[in-house]
Amino acid sequence: MAIYHFEAKVITRGTGRSVVAASAYASCSQIYNDYDGIMHDYTRKQGCVYSEIFLPPNAPIEWKDRAELWNAVEAAEKSKDSRLARELIVALPIEVGLDEWKSILKNFISEQCISNGMCADLSIHDTDGHNPHAHILLTVRPLDENGKWQAKTQKEYLCKRGDEERGFTAAEFKTAQADDWEKQYQYKVGKKKVYLTPSEAERSGYERVSKNPKSTRFGRQNPICAEWNSEEQILTFRKAWEEAVNKSLEQKNIGARVDCRSFADRGIDEQPTIHEGVTARVMEKCGFVSDRCELNRQIRKDNILLRQLKALVKSLTEAAKEAVSVIAEKLEKCRERAIFSLYEFKHNEKLSADIQRNNTVTDLLLSRFNNVKKQISQKNSKAKKLQVEKNGLNVVNVFKRRQLSAQIENLQTEVAELKTEKAVLLSDMKCENEKDVQNIKKQRKQNDVSLKNISARNAQLAEQMKADISDFKVTIADISPEDMPAVQEERSNFRNTMKSLWTKIQQKYDYRSNYDLLKAAKDEIDMELGEYHPHIRKSIRKDLEQKRQQATERQTQRKRRDEWER
Repeated sequence: MAIYHFEAKVITRGTGRSVVAASAYASCSQIYNDYDGIMHDYTRKQGCVYSEIFLPPNAPIEWKDRAELWNAVEAAEKSKDSRLARELIVALPIEVGLDEWKSILKNFISEQCISNGMCADLSIHDTDGHNPHAHILLTVRPLDENGKWQAKTQKEYLCKRGDEERGFTAAEFKTAQADDWEKQYQYKVGKKKVYLTPSEAERSGYERVSKNPKSTRFGRQNPICAEWNSEEQILTFRKAWEEAVNKSLEQKNIGARVDCRSFADRGIDEQPTIHEGVTARVMEKCGFVSDRCELNRQIRKDNILLRQLKALVKSLTEAAKEAVSVIAEKLEKCRERAIFSLYEFKHNEKLSADIQRNNTVTDLLLSRFNNVKKQISQKNSKAKKLQVEKNGLNVVNVFKRRQLSAQIENLQTEVAELKTEKAVLLSDMKCENEKDVQNIKKQRKQNDVSLKNISARNAQLAEQMKADISDFKVTIADISPEDMPAVQEERSNFRNTMKSLWTKIQQKYDYRSNYDLLKAAKDEIDMELGEYHPHIRKSIRKDLEQKRQQATERQTQRKRRDEWER
């Protein structure tokens, strides 16, 4: 697979290196170094499959010969610790071949190096097909428009005008001198040496002790050199190489991609391997153990273990999420069942109270009806006896006959009144005749059976509600404080709103549904389960107490009205 590798080095005399030797090694050629008189011969070295020199337009054409180019670089640098060149070592994607490597490298060098004025020496190495890479040697001293080397730094003189001090190069000082800027030299003031301008020293009559003007320690760096040596330039190179490789892979419809970012920047916890180098590889082939190779083998084992641990953590995390989802669903089901149980319990209590009230009224009507019926029968029987007694009297017994007639007439009047009351009672019981009263008695017996069934059902609901509340409290008590926020957040995915609860109630109870009863049941259950915050519970209890008082008052008023109507 394509691997990103980008290494930037500086070839400097301070470390004992030579850019001529580096070029000869990379190109597997022989080059004589004019600076130290050493012939660097790497013609027996194998692996260089392609090499080429790239020059900017203002560079001398003879520098197409790498010997001429790098000897010119060596000649331009006078210091024993001079920076001679920068070397870039880049890994090439094994998914493509030599022609594509050339295209990638030429585009990269043209856009990033030649366009900025650098000279580049390219060499592609591919020994066994497993580690193709390229060496790119870049000049670090810019060229002027005539193809001459520019200075890396210029001497910067610290000049003074009045109390102001500023740095100028030799060219800048020629212009600044017309604005009364003066260089500073050392003058002897008593036993000390002090930097003064010639005009200041002349007024005081001091003697100059040095001909070297005051200047900055390292001079002023060439801005082009400063840019080439900056960290931003290296980061630009790294990003540009990533884009060049990925563009080539994309054009070839290859799915592999490279990334210039470090593992840390990419959020990868694995430890990167180190560069082994050819020496370590040769040692391994000869049967020796290289410390670098051994370290990389250990790093790979550690990374494999890390990936396994991450996979295990991921599976445990997913299992935990599933457990959180299961617990959240269980809590919400317990809560919803408790709400429906309490609603049905309250509904049954209200229904039971209505049935009991109806039974009380029915019992009163039946008792009065039976009493009236009995009185009618008794009075009719007494009237018949008196009529028989009257019929048995002698005609001459006028006084007795009148007395009996009056009694019979009174009894008949009372029977008529009782029949009227009986008709009113039948009307109150919504009966057309005495036969319908039997249906009332049957309904009264059915009401007793209904009350027993309601009582038994409410006992079941109370037990179920108690079990659901207990199950809820036990489950939520087992949740750790760390998992509680996740469980509470997940519960929102399973919680039904009041609208959905009301829909379910309507589906079950139809026109007998009572929204206020459902809301009261929900509030009571939530308060029992601790679902309300402490500052809300007090107001909820107050509202529930007010509703209970209002219901009691309505019930009392209804009883008074029924008694008055009776």
